[in-house]
Amino acid sequence: MFKYFIHFLTFSIIVLLRGSLFGSPSDTDAFYWAADLGSGVPNAFQSPTNFTEVIGFEKEIADAIAKEMGKKSVLVENEWEGLIPGLQKRRYDAVINGINVTPERQDVVAFSKSYLVSYQQLVINKRREEIQSLDDCAGLTVGTLRSSEAAHYLESYYPSIKRSLYTVELSIFNDLAHGRIDAILIDAPVAIYYSAIDPKLKIVGEPIDRIEYAVALRKEDKELLTQVNQAIDTLIANGTIRNILERWNLWNPFVAQTFNDLSPSGQAPVEYESFLDNYFSASKSWMNKIVQYLSFLPLLGKGALMTLKLSIIAMFFAMIIGFFLAVARVYGPRPLAIFAKAYIEIVRGTPLLIQLYFIFYGLPSVGIQFNPFMAGVIALGINYSAYEAENYRAGILSVPHGQMEAARALGMTHWEGIRHVVFPQAFRVMLPPVTNDFISLLKDSSLVSVITIVDLTFAYNMLSATYYNFFTLGIIVAFMYFLLGLPFLQLARWTERKLAFDTKKRNQPRVR
Repeated sequence: MFKYFIHFLTFSIIVLLRGSLFGSPSDTDAFYWAADLGSGVPNAFQSPTNFTEVIGFEKEIADAIAKEMGKKSVLVENEWEGLIPGLQKRRYDAVINGINVTPERQDVVAFSKSYLVSYQQLVINKRREEIQSLDDCAGLTVGTLRSSEAAHYLESYYPSIKRSLYTVELSIFNDLAHGRIDAILIDAPVAIYYSAIDPKLKIVGEPIDRIEYAVALRKEDKELLTQVNQAIDTLIANGTIRNILERWNLWNPFVAQTFNDLSPSGQAPVEYESFLDNYFSASKSWMNKIVQYLSFLPLLGKGALMTLKLSIIAMFFAMIIGFFLAVARVYGPRPLAIFAKAYIEIVRGTPLLIQLYFIFYGLPSVGIQFNPFMAGVIALGINYSAYEAENYRAGILSVPHGQMEAARALGMTHWEGIRHVVFPQAFRVMLPPVTNDFISLLKDSSLVSVITIVDLTFAYNMLSATYYNFFTLGIIVAFMYFLLGLPFLQLARWTERKLAFDTKKRNQPRVR
């Protein structure tokens, strides 16, 4: 059995080391910029008519900036809260994703000139017509995005308002529609789009505060900052940015005054109208919905394959580490046994998500950097190795001590007794829980979506943010997870039946 673990170890090392490390983008002719496609419209998101295509006003601005610099525009997907850490770790050159210019962020990154000047907007449920301004929200609950300018504004100027903080825009508007919160304060571009697709919601009140969207770059990339600023100046002067903002219904008096362009608008909001047409036409009939759901299957299938691949490799990793931890704890010298026990308790005592963030975002600070897939494998492997170690230890300790004494009496060495007598008997005890653990790991792998691995959960988040459908998509994705785990569930049951001690047979008299 030992040789099989060696084979697993060799296989895992080969798979994990292939393309595992990455540095900064190496293509000098490309402009790598990052955005969270799960954050929704109108920034950068999957097209409602073709989910393989990314659209949005910031997508168009990023492409225009890259073209003006004579470079190819390359989008790198990342979770919103990991955008700035990813920039600092040199995963991409810039962030263009509704990043407001604030003093706190200016201490961390450099900002280009603004490509959009906007404001905060109040959104209410139409049943709450008594709310017309933030002054009417005293003692009420107002939802907004976590770490957003709106959240800081409420905290600074309206302490009597209860804040409900979210990470996904769609969740805020769903909660407002269902009456879980009383109002929303959010960036006007988001409010314009999300309030338009839900007849229960409406925008009220005057513009609040003033916010600027700009490209975030590393402070040390001064030459790139100069190039980006020059590109933005050119795009403002030739009307490209205005044309983009008008087509997406985002041109407003704030940005007109900032750009010193007060001329009448000559461009219809065609992208905004197209978005609404696509949304409402797709929701008219069940046939349209079925066709739409079927069109999601390639993306969901790709995500399911990534989930399965990640889970299998991570489980191999967990089994190998767990095996050696169990052996070290049961048979190793005292210092090694203490180390193994400490490892198991620490890993089991800390959340998997924290371990994942530490490996992906924390380790680069000390010069250890992994790509998202490698980080996900390592985090899941390390986390589950502690549980596998306890499974193996329980299996080893379940073998009666007399078995080892009998092996030694037959002339076996201590290691030969462990290898040929203890391990084979322990294996039948430990295999069923190991199989069950794989099913748990398969479900826990959904957490890796936070570090931009396009797994099944990541695909679900992107689609739900684009099509505003958590319910049906949630059922489809849950069913796909069930189908992924079903073969292994059957395998677990089979191993339990196959390897279980049959007490009835054992107690029957042997027929000679």
